[in-house]
Amino acid sequence: MTVHVDSPSTTGIESDVPRTGYDPDFLGSRVEVPELDAAVRGDAVRLDGSDVISYTHFSLALSRPRRFAFWVAWNIDGAAMRKLSRTGIDFVKDPRLPAEAQVGNELYRRNRLDRGHLARRADLLWGSEAEAEQANVDSFFYTNITPQMDDFNQSSRAGVWGQLEDAVFADVEVDNLKVSVLGGPAFRADDQVHRGVALPREYWKVICFVEGNRLRCKAFLLTQNLDELEALALDEFRVFQVAVAEIEQRVHCRFPAALHIADTFVTQESVAQRSPLESTADISW
Repeated sequence: MTVHVDSPSTTGIESDVPRTGYDPDFLGSRVEVPELDAAVRGDAVRLDGSDVISYTHFSLALSRPRRFAFWVAWNIDGAAMRKLSRTGIDFVKDPRLPAEAQVGNELYRRNRLDRGHLARRADLLWGSEAEAEQANVDSFFYTNITPQMDDFNQSSRAGVWGQLEDAVFADVEVDNLKVSVLGGPAFRADDQVHRGVALPREYWKVICFVEGNRLRCKAFLLTQNLDELEALALDEFRVFQVAVAEIEQRVHCRFPAALHIADTFVTQESVAQRSPLESTADISW
């Protein structure tokens, strides 16, 4: 679906770039977006009759009750990346969607919570200059944002979570330097509530790429323990490599069969029993 909307930016960037969203055929091997479980499908915010909401180089499904994305899917073209400033770009709610279905800045004032991107801003800045500029702006819609502790990506685990996409390019001979990523929060019934908002404390990411003409994918889980509600005191971050099937056990969606086939991670240990990743060198690509 291609849409055109007014730009939320204060930079004067024109918004005439078609927002075609995530491309499932980006890798040459098709990687579909996750399918929401029947139990939550009715909770998804719909735009033009679809529960898939498109932006520049990424798409997402938004939970109306939780007001965060169920999932975000994005494409990365490592051969066409650009470096752009974020100066002058505001975090804003998507005007195409009901404001009450999106968590805005009211959650983030005067506490340790940061407005954290699900689809990384740097991952989206590729293509023509106009595309990259529009992707830069689109990444700041609150639909792509979740509350993360202020040292989320610089945790005691050497910032592994924030380095996963970079690590695949560094450690794998990725065909055509192209990667597709699926990610999002794992909503739990016992997530702690702050200012009327349930804060996800688990996040997941599935990185898909083609190596030697073969589709492969690797899945990761980050857990953050928020022990003191009012203080938002952080116990620790833990990043684990997991199987795609283990992510499905934690989220309200199913991944395409192609990703289960492409996932070669095998372990007999439960997540609680295995060791967290200390660095990206621990990843089994």
